[in-house]
Amino acid sequence: MGKKDRVRLKGHINRFLKWPFILGIFLLATSAMIFAMDKTAGMFSFFADAIYLFIAFILLRVNKTRIMSELINFASEYNLTQRQMMHSLSIPYVLLDDMGRILWTNKEMENLLAKDNVVGKNITMFFPLIEISKAKNAEEMYVCEFNYNDLSYRAEFNRFDIEDVYKHSKVVESLEGNQHLIAAYFFDVTETKQLIQDNVNERMVACQINIDNYDEVMENIEEVRRSLLSAMIDRVVTRYFTRIDGVIKKLEKDKYLVIFKYRYLEMLMNERFTLLEEVKSVNFGNSIAVTLSAGIGFGEKSYIKNFEYSRMAMDMALGRGGDQVVVKSTEKVDFFGGKSKSVEKQTRVKARVKALALREIILSKDNVLIMGHKIGDVDSFGSSIGIYRCIKSLNKTAKIVINDVTHSMQPMYERFTVENGYEEDLFVNSEQALSLVNPNTVVIVVDVNRPSYTDCPELLEKASNIVVLDHHRRNPETIENAVLSYIEPFASSASEMVSEILQYINDEVVLTQEEVDALYAGIMIDTNNFTNRTGVRTFEAAAFLRRRGADVTRVRMLLRDDMEDYKAKAKAIENAEVYLGDFAITCCEAKSVLSPTVVGAQSANELLNIRGIKAAFVLTPYNNQIYISARSIDTVNVQLIMERLGGGGHSNIAGAQLDGDNIYGAIELLKNTIREMKEQGDL
Repeated sequence: MGKKDRVRLKGHINRFLKWPFILGIFLLATSAMIFAMDKTAGMFSFFADAIYLFIAFILLRVNKTRIMSELINFASEYNLTQRQMMHSLSIPYVLLDDMGRILWTNKEMENLLAKDNVVGKNITMFFPLIEISKAKNAEEMYVCEFNYNDLSYRAEFNRFDIEDVYKHSKVVESLEGNQHLIAAYFFDVTETKQLIQDNVNERMVACQINIDNYDEVMENIEEVRRSLLSAMIDRVVTRYFTRIDGVIKKLEKDKYLVIFKYRYLEMLMNERFTLLEEVKSVNFGNSIAVTLSAGIGFGEKSYIKNFEYSRMAMDMALGRGGDQVVVKSTEKVDFFGGKSKSVEKQTRVKARVKALALREIILSKDNVLIMGHKIGDVDSFGSSIGIYRCIKSLNKTAKIVINDVTHSMQPMYERFTVENGYEEDLFVNSEQALSLVNPNTVVIVVDVNRPSYTDCPELLEKASNIVVLDHHRRNPETIENAVLSYIEPFASSASEMVSEILQYINDEVVLTQEEVDALYAGIMIDTNNFTNRTGVRTFEAAAFLRRRGADVTRVRMLLRDDMEDYKAKAKAIENAEVYLGDFAITCCEAKSVLSPTVVGAQSANELLNIRGIKAAFVLTPYNNQIYISARSIDTVNVQLIMERLGGGGHSNIAGAQLDGDNIYGAIELLKNTIREMKEQGDL
């Protein structure tokens, strides 16, 4: 069927062509009236009308075809004019059928494709990223961006129905069903995207730098060399950032503010901030290596916001022990360095200041809720008891939130009874704790700084006053809006920190036998009997507790293992695999023991006693999760490995939790993480 047969006339032209037939009907009616008056005249009139209608029909039949042909020719000529205009259009244009086949292209499109005879070929042969199905089914414009011949393009696809062309025409209409065509325009956006990227690259990145151990280094060097060492540190920092057109301002003797462009940040990240190692190489007779921390903030248009991000990043770097760079943006936080051990602060000034601040907070509130982490251990319990005694010494009400009493802390827990002078409702569960919260309540979180790891995360959302006391390194997920945050990653345990606070919060604090034993046990467990992460202040805290009545033998009896626990630990050690010659990996069965995670941690400690093992990892499936206990002696920072798996901790003691119970998949994930980090030089 030809083009002329697929359309018909309508509107004024159609009515005009039918007018002779309407006149013929009028003439026939007139002939009937004449016939009624005079039959001869009427017959003659009817004969004349018949001849008129015959001639009109013949003329309409012949001329309609000619009229249609001329209308279509005019439309074709008009279309040819339009096509000529489209052909000269300054942007690439292509007409496609609903399958994506090319029906027609203009000159610019031919130049873009640089190929002959593209008509009939599918557009996806040239631009694979284009999805014709989306262009065909899109209610509105479909937009696709891609690169072609080293240029960036944005293609806009508009689907139109052929029926719509005839529907709005006043001359012709279609006799066929609906059909689709797709018109596509290609815009070169290379320059625009480059300008946008240049604008992003020119944005400010704020960086704060802090020399972690400035005072300690200067105290251990001859006085005449101190100015030289300080000048050399300045030179290293200045030279590092000058090469990237950075502006460096020294704010204090050990603090710097650096401003540079975003375009250089990726380069520094790819280099993994070699400044960390460069500053350690500075040596003018100093026996202690210089380390620094840096907090970098970017991603916001506001300079103030970027500076605030850098401050938050710096707090996180210092809270994780220093010797690292933390890069914070709107979307994520990245960590670099942090392989060295945290340097213990010899002074307890900070502990005294925090203790006095805690005292003021407690005195200003009516009641206090103390909370540790899920699956509580002896350190979490001991530090909770120590804070409880601080609060009671200030004559305030306190409750300890514990949902499940684990087997490891059961002997300690059972000692805090009414017979020993403690309230019957000293320990409450989450539901009871939530009912006690009011605007005058303060929640003190011990031994954890991640909200999802606490025993009752909902309590943090409901409480308006929160205090955090912890010895684990900070993570991106942290408790926000705390009125007081005391996080010391060099401390051996939360019990050690609380023992220090007890010495400053009130001169009249009297500790019971149960309380000093709980605190002493917390320190013993987290230090593995004073062999891991012990410093001068650890022994000072232990000495303080011993003077207050802590009994080593009594504590040891409370911490003894069950026979089943000992067998499970021995089996885990027996099945250990040595990976890459340095890493011991094993699984601890949870079926026969009451505290599988504690047994897993003990197994990891035992594996470190094997010669040649630098780090030990014990995986324990429990409650549809896999708990990983990671331990090392000195050379491997297990905290960095656990962070890759969503956990955290210390450089020598860390852990992580994985969802599910696929122990073999978890072991493979751990191995891959260790291998990748070792290849990247992060261990």
